Amino acid sequence: MTSNLVAEVHSTMVAINRAWRENQPAKMHDHLHPDITMVFPGFNGSIVGRDVLLASFIEFCSNARVLEYQESDEQIQVVDQVAFVSFRFNMLYERASYRERSIGRDLWAFARINDKWLAIWRTMVDLKEDRQTQK
Repeated sequence: MTSNLVAEVHSTMVAINRAWRENQPAKMHDHLHPDITMVFPGFNGSIVGRDVLLASFIEFCSNARVLEYQESDEQIQVVDQVAFVSFRFNMLYERASYRERSIGRDLWAFARINDKWLAIWRTMVDLKEDRQTQK
């Protein structure tokens, strides 16, 4: 049973990441709780709500181009109706005026609601960013 739940959570996480990676962040909608919270790196503030979080992904997808993206070391823990997913990421992206390498660990919390896993919380830890200004 637990391995099935882990597989379900993994599938949900894959769908969320696939949506923004394929420049279709609106497809994340059905995987996010209406009251999801994203805590900014360093726990320096937060945003609350699915629409606000989706808007942040839409803004990124509209104004940045991902040049490289890798995930590794995925870990999933399921406890009853709650699950935690973390994975290391390494991303290189560019915007109009700069290129940035972002490395860290993405951490998501999910709740099983009506037999469906919904993301309820997210943050990034161990974040390291290296920005290079474009000429």
